Amino acid sequence: MQPPVAARREHRQTHHGQVRVDHYEWLRRKDDPEVTAYLEAENAYTEERTDHLADLREAIFDEIKARTLETDLSVPTRNRGFWYYSRSFEGKQYGASCRVPVTDEADWLPPKPAEDCRPDEPALPGEQLLLDLNELAEGHEFFSLGGSSVSLDGRLLAYSVDTRGDERYTVRVKDLEHGDLLTDELTDVMGGVTWSRDGLDLYYATVDESWRPDRIWRHRLGTPQDDDELVYHETDARFWVGCGRTRSDRFLVVAAGSKTTSEYHVLDTDDPQAGWQVFAPRREGLEYSLEHAVLGGRDVFLVLHNATGADFEIGVAPVAPTDPEDWRPLVAHDPAVRLESVDAFRSHLVVHQRSEGLTQLRILGLDDTGVADDHLVEFDHEVYTVGSGGNPSFDQPVVRLGYTTLAVPSSVYSYDVRDRELTLLRRSPVLGGYDPDDYEEHRVWATSSDGERVPVSLVCRRGARDDGPIPFLLYGYGAYEMSIDPYFSVARLSLLDRGAGFAIAHVRGGGEMGRRWYDQGKLDHKRATFDDFVAAARHLVDTGWATPETLVCEGASAGGLLVGAVVNQAPELFAGVVAGVPFVDNLTTMLDASLPLTVTEYDEWGNPEADPEVYAYLAGYAPYDNVVAQDYPPILAETSLNDTRVLYVEPAKWVAKLRATATGRRDFLLRTEMVAGHAGVSGRYKSWQDRAFSLAWMLDRMGLADRSPQGAAPLPAGA
Repeated sequence: MQPPVAARREHRQTHHGQVRVDHYEWLRRKDDPEVTAYLEAENAYTEERTDHLADLREAIFDEIKARTLETDLSVPTRNRGFWYYSRSFEGKQYGASCRVPVTDEADWLPPKPAEDCRPDEPALPGEQLLLDLNELAEGHEFFSLGGSSVSLDGRLLAYSVDTRGDERYTVRVKDLEHGDLLTDELTDVMGGVTWSRDGLDLYYATVDESWRPDRIWRHRLGTPQDDDELVYHETDARFWVGCGRTRSDRFLVVAAGSKTTSEYHVLDTDDPQAGWQVFAPRREGLEYSLEHAVLGGRDVFLVLHNATGADFEIGVAPVAPTDPEDWRPLVAHDPAVRLESVDAFRSHLVVHQRSEGLTQLRILGLDDTGVADDHLVEFDHEVYTVGSGGNPSFDQPVVRLGYTTLAVPSSVYSYDVRDRELTLLRRSPVLGGYDPDDYEEHRVWATSSDGERVPVSLVCRRGARDDGPIPFLLYGYGAYEMSIDPYFSVARLSLLDRGAGFAIAHVRGGGEMGRRWYDQGKLDHKRATFDDFVAAARHLVDTGWATPETLVCEGASAGGLLVGAVVNQAPELFAGVVAGVPFVDNLTTMLDASLPLTVTEYDEWGNPEADPEVYAYLAGYAPYDNVVAQDYPPILAETSLNDTRVLYVEPAKWVAKLRATATGRRDFLLRTEMVAGHAGVSGRYKSWQDRAFSLAWMLDRMGLADRSPQGAAPLPAGA
């Protein structure tokens, strides 16, 4: 089969006196049968070109499945008289959410299910099924649960679903006492909902034409959606909005934020007649968030803010509108420590922070006078990720935290603040005799083109490199201050056990090394992100970890932009590139304010429509615009037709231009999920198959397609 050839149709635009010609913009016509036929032809070509990997894909899928405990139970979380948990069942794509009553008010350690619990039996005594996601997904090729929330009295459950992948959710409300649905139905909702304190109202967000959450509504149960009250409308196109409730349940909050500026509106449910109040009016460049706490017997807001420094400070303010000048420091700004969030409980505060590229969990114990103690929860690994979660109760004396490394599976601990005792509640099982000690993890440092040291986290089987370089997968993201911290993956073992290594390049644009790391990798500093990734690849090669002949790189979304730019810059470094839902036509997107997310992204990428210097800078690195006549490594681009964040047309145009322009191998594949969104296919078995496809392609590029995983039987002939 010959690769599809997209028709060249000239599309001209003039910006700042410069003419830009795009021959593949016609592929943006999503509903055009010609576009559909082209995408289907690309899928057929990709299937034919990878047919020789079918047995390997099946083997990888079987390995993921064999390592996974398919009938399983999450660690129960305690909230308002119940223990909540989720269950998964062998052979089913989706799970179920359940709860059981709390039987001992003094015991904060969760109940444990019987070891021989069967899928058709309650996992715990008194189990109540809340939602069976398999039932909700029935008849839908795609299904995603946007969120679920139980009313404060425990009687009603509001949940949202998406059955297209476009992240427009429909909300329904279930009566948990009788099991039936209320007549209420809210459509085109962004994500989940927030309950009012009395359980009579739901608050939710909707989006505008450019997919920006811009309105917060109040829905009274039993009334039509058309009668809902508009609580807040954000008219600044750079800002988006969200709604929530403090852990103490006293305050409802509406947060409006851009990439650089915040503003919070609060409603005190102890005094609802006072109405919504602006805590601190927005000031350009001032970011803050609020958390209700009780310090020394006094109700206060904890204000996490950057008014005194880029890496944030935790201030204290009255539970009333307060100017930034009057926020009193509780945890002062420290340029060596990036404060990321603070959670307040009756007996303690939990601070998420990072230093030297590693996450940290900090506990501030409280007494009648205020903060009485300040310490870190410490672990021994060289490279790890720690964070708290599943802590909904303001009165709980323990902190539920998660811990993982590149080799240690996700682990859930309970940390008792009273005696500093750390109890392992669960480590995600990896079947088949998995032992983390069979793998080695390291943090190495690459030197970028400007002399900046870039952290790189890596893992491989212990001793794999003793005889020389090994094939490697190098992953990166580098945008939005999102940190790609070390994490465990069952699917990744199919690479590692065949002799490959895995590395994360913590490039600028992310938040791993503090706010400066982000600032130095966005706007007119964006190219530092690409330079860092190239430096990480060269470091792996120069220090004997890898060779260009078997080094594959991967990035998704903004990480797809990263690998797309890098492969223009240094194609000789890589044996293959996997670009997932890649943001590779960013100049076109940022020139069109009507497209989803464009205006809200100006503070990240710049506004090329208004500023000729920004236009020139983006045009100088945009992956699609900078495809040239050179030999590129093989590229697998994966996208979804209903993605509203990065439109399918970006990788479609990119692959078409690569085929028409590149010299040498010209080995480019485009794979489009025709019913999915930004996160790809839904359902765990489908997602395993999807990942097996990508991993098989990578192993082929690495020269490991015929390698059996260590300790496993040989693959079938032809794999």
